[in-house]
Amino acid sequence: MVEITAGQLPAEATPADGGRDLATHLTEIALALQGQRGEKDTMDAIVHTAVGTIPGAAHAGIMTVVGKKEIRTVATTGELPCAVDQAQFDTAQGPCLTALFKEKIVSVPDVVHDERWPAFGRKAAELEVGSMLSFQLYVQGEDLGALNLYASEPNAFDDESRHVGSLFAGHAAIALVSAQERRQLSAAVETRDLIGQAKGILMERHKLSADQAFAVLVRASQHTNLKLRDIAERLTTTGKLPGAER
Repeated sequence: MVEITAGQLPAEATPADGGRDLATHLTEIALALQGQRGEKDTMDAIVHTAVGTIPGAAHAGIMTVVGKKEIRTVATTGELPCAVDQAQFDTAQGPCLTALFKEKIVSVPDVVHDERWPAFGRKAAELEVGSMLSFQLYVQGEDLGALNLYASEPNAFDDESRHVGSLFAGHAAIALVSAQERRQLSAAVETRDLIGQAKGILMERHKLSADQAFAVLVRASQHTNLKLRDIAERLTTTGKLPGAER
């Protein structure tokens, strides 16, 4: 987990403290979130800051779906969000899943007695979760993300919680998408460099042109059913071209 310090994020626990302006407070948070080093650090900072910013939140977590199939809890402030999310996975129902797939904001004043998810409610009772509030963070093709807030007592989240939470989720979504784009750009640059190195090896070894060397890599990728990046990485690390002949 990222350690949140006063130097990284606004010192106030809630945006209303000391008469601070909510917009100014959230702008400071947005700048701090976008200043994190990577995607994981950004997600960790989001959940920790959410607890200190959104009224009523005692715990927070981020749940993601990749390709509308792989559902994961990727950042939490503790063990409770993991346990609650697991209960949702086990029952295939719950507010976080609803926020991911159907609604942008899902409020659950009384988790145990909510009739929308009876099976999940029974498991939540064992975990002593009283209320929840979930916000959809992003939808990118078949990839989705949601910010989920938890409290031990019922009715912990009010209109202010939903208002502040909605604004916070908007800033968090921008920071998270930016971090994801930086990761993808970094991966693209790394892939380009690997392919360039692999082409250089083939060009020198077999006296090929750049286009011919690239064609060899593509052919190897097709023959082995491996990604072009993986072919290039194996060639640069082992000196061997998997499953392909020039």
